Amino acid sequence: MSVIRIEDGHDARLADYAGVVRPARLRDRGLLIAEGRFVVRRLLDAGRIRVRSLLLNDAALKGLRDVLNRVDSGLDVYVASPDVITAATGFNMHHGCLALAERPAGLAMESALATSRFVAVLERVVDPDNVGSVFRSAEAFGVDAVLLNPGCGDPFYRKAIRTSSGAALVVPFAPAEPWPDALDQLRAEGFVVVAMTPDRGATDISEFVGTAAARGRVAVLLGTEGQGLTAEALARADVRLRIAMSGALDSLNIATAAGIALHRLREARQLR
Repeated sequence: MSVIRIEDGHDARLADYAGVVRPARLRDRGLLIAEGRFVVRRLLDAGRIRVRSLLLNDAALKGLRDVLNRVDSGLDVYVASPDVITAATGFNMHHGCLALAERPAGLAMESALATSRFVAVLERVVDPDNVGSVFRSAEAFGVDAVLLNPGCGDPFYRKAIRTSSGAALVVPFAPAEPWPDALDQLRAEGFVVVAMTPDRGATDISEFVGTAAARGRVAVLLGTEGQGLTAEALARADVRLRIAMSGALDSLNIATAAGIALHRLREARQLR
């Protein structure tokens, strides 16, 4: 490990950290940025993704010293003042803890399904906070993989990684393509495709979790913020499920709905 003090935010060695405000450029270069001590610690401990360098303030360096002593001796650790980090990133990174890493090779849907029995499928979920929240619930409740249709946000976007508490770096994901035919492929692989919807005509999830189907191969289909699932996706589902609610509200945001649905199904599957 090389600890290198940086005094100039425009130092060429920090050029890729401008990806904080230019995520498309970062993605085109096959890179990702993770932020925050908890997430960066997870990234370093997991060892699954190659980390190129870290950009830390002095407090973050002190806080991560134990894990840094265990990692690859070739890792460059750049240490800078908050003003230098802001100049390098173009953003006030008040946590002062960033990791620049290489995106792992993309996973094909077929490969993801080969070792999976419980998957989440996202349709047109764009907001990075919602993408990250689903990944966080996916890790918490034993989801084997997340599939994303072509309209979804990038799980390796910095905000999605942060909101997921690093789960996006751990839970495998793959594109669900072509869409919506990918749902037919899931069914052909023996998955029961369950679509989450606020439709009052849908089956209460409390009824479904008591069935044998809930304990087999299950794909939980979750739709975009506000509009929910498209008619094309709903038509490919085997079962439509709703979360029963009281009061005037007829739906939950996707982060909450995903957490409830995945938790209920995990409980059912543990009884298998």
